[in-house]
Amino acid sequence: MVHVNYLAVLVAAVSVFVLGWLWYSPLLFFKPWMRLRGMDPAAAATGAKMPGWKLFIELTRCLVLAYVIARFVALLGISSWLGAVHFGLFVWIGFPAILLTGSILWVNVPWKVAAIHAGDWLVKMLVIPIIVSLWH
Repeated sequence: MVHVNYLAVLVAAVSVFVLGWLWYSPLLFFKPWMRLRGMDPAAAATGAKMPGWKLFIELTRCLVLAYVIARFVALLGISSWLGAVHFGLFVWIGFPAILLTGSILWVNVPWKVAAIHAGDWLVKMLVIPIIVSLWH
């Protein structure tokens, strides 16, 4: 039986939800991300309010992601921050980085847009396993 600490999953999910909000905020990558998508950052920022249902879905996505990663961390017996970092890097390379590379190659997503998303995913893939592996 695999033991998953649900409080650690919740903390990890909320953490990456907040970090994702910060990643795409004006403090970090909002302006380049909007410009690369062909939008005016100033126009998008004025009066821009994220619909509540999108925030709910994003938080749900973070919860599912944190739970799945927590299960893998438990199954693999990862209990150190260094092991969590190694795991997170391999998962990031094997999934988000590879998928985003495909979107550049086949869907013509600009590489800079994919790089911004890849950075967000790298943060998620490092933070979640670190939190759930160290929280016993």
